[in-house]
Amino acid sequence: MKKLLTVMMAALLLVTACACAAPAAPAATAAPTLPKVPPVIAEAEASWPAPEGEAAAPAADPEPGVTDESWLYIENNGKLIVGLDATFAPMGFTDESGEIVGFDIDLAKAVCEVLGVEPVFQPIDWAAKEQELNGKKIDCIWNGMSATPERAESMSLSRNYLNNAISIMCNEGVTVTDIAQLKDLKVGTQAGSYGLEALQAHELYDTYKDNISEYEDYNQCVMDLDTGRLDVVVGDAVYVQYINGQRAAQGKTTYAVSDVNFGDDLYAIGFRKGDLELTNKVNDAIQTLIENGKAAEISNAWFGSDLVIK
Repeated sequence: MKKLLTVMMAALLLVTACACAAPAAPAATAAPTLPKVPPVIAEAEASWPAPEGEAAAPAADPEPGVTDESWLYIENNGKLIVGLDATFAPMGFTDESGEIVGFDIDLAKAVCEVLGVEPVFQPIDWAAKEQELNGKKIDCIWNGMSATPERAESMSLSRNYLNNAISIMCNEGVTVTDIAQLKDLKVGTQAGSYGLEALQAHELYDTYKDNISEYEDYNQCVMDLDTGRLDVVVGDAVYVQYINGQRAAQGKTTYAVSDVNFGDDLYAIGFRKGDLELTNKVNDAIQTLIENGKAAEISNAWFGSDLVIK
């Protein structure tokens, strides 16, 4: 009897314990893993307009190095350092008194006046102009620089502001009626110039490439044209026009200019790649000078006509 009573008491205690125990917590379920939004879609979503009545999400931070404080940099310095080849008349050159003058010089001064900063003109090695620019030794390249696709890739280019052409200036007794004749002529041009690029880009380049001599500047080309070391000089029409004007004023024989040339050559100002704010500021200032007639006034003073692109 005691044994049975003992068994019954143990069973009762076990039931009571089970009834009082807290129920076990259900097993935790892992949160589902959501697929990542592809970067292209994420970028597109960031540009979508916000629903009406809601503020748009702030734009994503630009990539490193893309932040443009180019105008703030110039404004804080209070000056714009212009890199130029100080031998390239009539765009920018050193006159007999040692002063740097020229069409681009006067235009840059007028632009800086609109912008409220001081222009500083820094002569550079034209063949190393991009290194000078990217090394921040200058703020822009402004000296009859041709706007080319290659330069548009490596710089921020301004609007085209002047129309030019690449001409062939001939020595006395030399007549060029066809580019093919260059294979039999001694050709001079400036190193790093668009004149050289135009020669190299022509389909007949291989026929005359060994006849080309590169010079530090166009003035040296003309000196060798004078001495007969060159038959022709390939260069900017504005330079050729200026040189002939100077020779005529001095009573010297002017150089013949071929009726054939290497095509149009549009001038632009080169800024560091990504300096869009500064580029736009200068573009706006040039537009102001076009509208108020100052740009035409400067062009007429140097060329006798208005060559500024509207």
